Amino acid sequence: MEILGRKATRRAALSAAGGGGLLTALTVTAGPAAADTVWEKRRDKAATPPVHPPLVIRPVVKLGDANEHVKAAQVRLNALGYWCGASDGSFGSLTQQAVWALQKVAHVSRTGKVDDLAWNLLDAGVKGNPRSTSGIVIECDLAENTLMFVRDGKLMYTINTSTGSGERYYSQGEWRTAYTPKGSFSIYYRWTQGWQNGSLGAMWRPTYFKNSWAIHGSSSIPPYPASHGCCRVSTAAMDKLYAESWTVVGRKVWIY
Repeated sequence: MEILGRKATRRAALSAAGGGGLLTALTVTAGPAAADTVWEKRRDKAATPPVHPPLVIRPVVKLGDANEHVKAAQVRLNALGYWCGASDGSFGSLTQQAVWALQKVAHVSRTGKVDDLAWNLLDAGVKGNPRSTSGIVIECDLAENTLMFVRDGKLMYTINTSTGSGERYYSQGEWRTAYTPKGSFSIYYRWTQGWQNGSLGAMWRPTYFKNSWAIHGSSSIPPYPASHGCCRVSTAAMDKLYAESWTVVGRKVWIY
């Protein structure tokens, strides 16, 4: 239909030439052959389809991969506050932790892979939603199972955590339920030198905010609640929090 429409337009223009118009002027100055040549050039130009840039194909990247696509994902994760360590193009455990945090915030399947959906989330700039508006606060969203590090209402980091599992366990002569308490607390004690061994296992540089509950490094931080009640993070993340003075005594910890 498009070609037929152009032919009809040409016939109408040529018909109008005898009564004055664009092609009359062309005929007077250059002759009928030149008019047809101009017309053909215009027709060919109009018929040329637009050129679109090639689609960017971004593959799924996962634990163990190492390539430029991994680096691109790491750069974007870090930019959005999903700390994954150095953007070195190697998909290690810290990158997996960061992807889990992103997927938790977006309430999507926690695959730990940067798939099509995760790429779209990174493109869209999906970030957590802290509740505090002033001061330096560590927030724990139990529904998402993430830790957010907030300065005067601005989200600085979102880190994957694993909190109380809700399971029953036996300790110190009695059965207990693993849970993470809700409320506003403050860090009151820190074990700064490496692993602290306890009846429930070892904790890396724990910072206690209520009784025996702490934020601490661990070698196991799955994308679901699995702890006895503490907030687990990676040992590397715990070291970073110490280095940047997030886990100082007196720091507010808000769990909801």
